[in-house]
Amino acid sequence: MSRFARFATQARFQPYTGAAGGWGALRSVTQAWLGSDNALKNLRALLKTNQHGGFDCPGCAWGDSPDKHMVSFCENGAKAVNWEATKRRVDAAFFARYSVRQLSEQSDYWLEYQGRLTEPMRYDEASDHYVPISWDDAFTLIARELNALAHPDQLELYTSGRASNEAAFLYGLFGRALGTNNFPDCSNMCHEASGVALNQSIGVGKGTVTFDDFEHAEAIFVLGQNPGTNHPRMLEPLREAVQRGAQVVCFNPLKERGLERFQHPQKPLEMLSNGDAPTHSAYFRPKLGGDMAALRGMAKFLLQWEREAQRDGGEPVFDHAFIDAHTDGLDAYLAAVDATPWAQIEAQSGLAQEEIERASLTYRRADRTIICWAMGITQHRHSVATIHEIVNLLLLRGNIGKPGAGACPVRGHSNVQGDRTMGINERPPASLLDALERRFDIRVPRAHGHNTVEAINAMLTGAVRVFIGLGGNFAQATPDTPRTHQALRNCSLTVQISTKLNRSHLVTGRQALILPCLGRTDIDLQAGGPQAVTVEDTFSMVHASHGQLRPISPLMRSEPAIVAGIAQAALGSHPVDWSWLVQDYSRIRELIADTIPGFANFNARLQQRGGFYLGSAAARHKWNTASGRAGFRPNSLPEHLLPAEVRSQGEPDLILQTLRSHDQYNTSLYGLDDRYRGVKGMREVVFVNPEDIRRLGLEAGQKVDLVSLWDDGIERRVRGFTLLPYDTPPGQAAAYYPETNPLVPLASVGDGSHTPTSKFVAVRVEASTMEARRLA
Repeated sequence: MSRFARFATQARFQPYTGAAGGWGALRSVTQAWLGSDNALKNLRALLKTNQHGGFDCPGCAWGDSPDKHMVSFCENGAKAVNWEATKRRVDAAFFARYSVRQLSEQSDYWLEYQGRLTEPMRYDEASDHYVPISWDDAFTLIARELNALAHPDQLELYTSGRASNEAAFLYGLFGRALGTNNFPDCSNMCHEASGVALNQSIGVGKGTVTFDDFEHAEAIFVLGQNPGTNHPRMLEPLREAVQRGAQVVCFNPLKERGLERFQHPQKPLEMLSNGDAPTHSAYFRPKLGGDMAALRGMAKFLLQWEREAQRDGGEPVFDHAFIDAHTDGLDAYLAAVDATPWAQIEAQSGLAQEEIERASLTYRRADRTIICWAMGITQHRHSVATIHEIVNLLLLRGNIGKPGAGACPVRGHSNVQGDRTMGINERPPASLLDALERRFDIRVPRAHGHNTVEAINAMLTGAVRVFIGLGGNFAQATPDTPRTHQALRNCSLTVQISTKLNRSHLVTGRQALILPCLGRTDIDLQAGGPQAVTVEDTFSMVHASHGQLRPISPLMRSEPAIVAGIAQAALGSHPVDWSWLVQDYSRIRELIADTIPGFANFNARLQQRGGFYLGSAAARHKWNTASGRAGFRPNSLPEHLLPAEVRSQGEPDLILQTLRSHDQYNTSLYGLDDRYRGVKGMREVVFVNPEDIRRLGLEAGQKVDLVSLWDDGIERRVRGFTLLPYDTPPGQAAAYYPETNPLVPLASVGDGSHTPTSKFVAVRVEASTMEARRLA
């Protein structure tokens, strides 16, 4: 297949009627495998995915069953592996052929499809081409720019969740030795609200459950999450829970196929018989932003039933022994529940009181309940308060710290949680800074640094001059895309440490470098021999990842080696001998063991099959809060879901949420299809309720522009999106990111989290001037 033939796909829309998984998943895996141009080697690599002695999947952070199968990857994991382990090369000859302007005219999908970056490159403004540069010269250029800064806070050190623990630790040590806490990272755009809320409520910013807890849960609530696309391996424990009689309750505005039915593609009899099984017991569809109101309604029912039990001498609904021993703030919280009227709960949640009662009865009848959530909860203005409400509900019935129960924020990228554990945090805890100063005999900065949104604003104003990205695709993953692009262009130097070509390489500062790094699939050979890196999954399990394939270029370097090279050039051997450390990564892990809690005997514990559990103090009823107890948090429901900056612009036509397609992981696009939603060969689409299409005087298949409503004098518009009639709640719509990231205002962020509100964007819909397309 030529570089271009893959992109000539006929666009169409036809609703999907099958189960998640099944033959469609097998076909998709086969196509990704054959399309890698490295099929035989990749087959061997796939069988090593998520296995002891193999490598950690470069996709999602879902954990592994202790009883692993021979095949331990999902459809999207296979896509991620084959996407990374391609033979296609983006080398000096490629960059000589295409100018940056020519590349900028290509789609994001086309860019990444070209293959792996193979050698360091420097942007030459005069020719508008990237040209080769040696590693030593690249490190010298970076060091010269860093040493010329008026203050270390003129540097932003961005991190993607793909970075290993070893790379992240070195990155954090380098930045703080240099003198900055500017560590914006992908957590700021996804689960930041979870970390903030959980720390405030229970004293730890992570979940409290393990993989085994799903086998013991009597009820599992899944809020604002689409595991069929984003965490497909989660479907198996959900289906198994339903089969053994547990209740799986879903809250999601869209009917997502993975939350409805699942056919296991690794079970031949099931496949041949065309059988499938449900993955839920009940499915509720709240309004966008309405989850907190629905949860408050559940608490209101529990309080009503608790009072009835007290009056009638019945069995208590609350776990009073747990509450008395482990919590504070109950009275203030119950007063807030009493003060919340049902009219407000129903209006904000979009659910009838009877629906909320049904969900509440399920929660009441289960002795062990897990509540899971993802971006549908965290990317709202009141996300921190919503997660407080999740914890409040769990505390009422003692559902933290016992088998089969707990809080489960389902992380996205495979080591995004580990990066934060390693200290990638713009607001680091004092205990981490104290440990670094003791171990390395240095003074580290104590002032808070920039999160992602603050970093963009700082680059826009010129307060930041240098941007270094350790993985990711900052230009496309962030909100308010044109402003983010301008922010990057304001820099004197942008450095991208990457595996594949993406949009961020084309949005350059006055100087720009591309530094090609090894991926998870690549063998990492250092002076001390082949190296393993480590990652932490969503269940706080830490395990080793060993690359399996020979790198396609000798000029690629590992992320730890690149970070060490930059640090050695900028700081010399201060406060460590960086070059010596990366000869053997066990030396880095010894430093981690010395400074990061929970990592004592790190190297020895890694030898355990499956790695080791970091543990959660909250799961052991040890609350690292100021009071030493878990806290009920008495928030009020938002007075308005629409912020004042939107209300001043008039009533929106629709509330839009941005989401992934099924052929996508974050900003990496593996294809142009979205099988479970029936979309083929197109991405500029918007899913809208048929009644809303008629209400707006439009037609299915018509081209429209979407205009964001925000009172700051900036027009935010995306053009030429095709209207697709879809089963969305009235007044709500959905569209893919990064195509709709330009609609998310930089100032529209979560209270207390600074997370962009990508799941609640008020828009006006206008007929497009582009040629209309009618659906067949």
